[in-house]
Amino acid sequence: MHKHHDPLPMEAMKYCPKCGCNDFVHEEVNSLRCSGCGYHHFFNAAGAVIGIIRNEKGEVLVTRRAFEPYRGMLDLPGGFIMPDETAEEAVKRELYEELRLEVTDMKFLYTRPNRYPFSGVIVYTIDLVFDVNVKDISNLKPGDDVVGCQFVGKAQINSELLEIQYIREIIEKYFEDN
Repeated sequence: MHKHHDPLPMEAMKYCPKCGCNDFVHEEVNSLRCSGCGYHHFFNAAGAVIGIIRNEKGEVLVTRRAFEPYRGMLDLPGGFIMPDETAEEAVKRELYEELRLEVTDMKFLYTRPNRYPFSGVIVYTIDLVFDVNVKDISNLKPGDDVVGCQFVGKAQINSELLEIQYIREIIEKYFEDN
């Protein structure tokens, strides 16, 4: 994984986004306040979605990441929720962008907090995990930030195949619950 320390958002933000003042000080655990203009900036979790897709054998589809963070490692399909988009719309968009799959239906499973290293800063996320059915799995075609994909069964989740612990834990929970 990452060998260096990615700063938390409070450590990385040095200037007020409203006035540009560099006297941006900790106000609360998850916020900074500008001494110049009084702007109070909160660091809240960004919404993200994860889609779990199974094949007829009950194996789970994982994708291979094209870019950092975790370039080349196996992941679950999904991504950030865009402004003015529902979580369900995000699942449909992400699975189409990454895999060219059309979602027919989905079931919300649970949420999980995460710390995602991105562009040298930790981004706090709240990940919404969905069990997803797609129109035709044979239409699968990696694209966007995915360079490949494969199905993994219950026996493979503890192997070195799944290097990202967070993803391994989500798949383990999925197999335990289903």
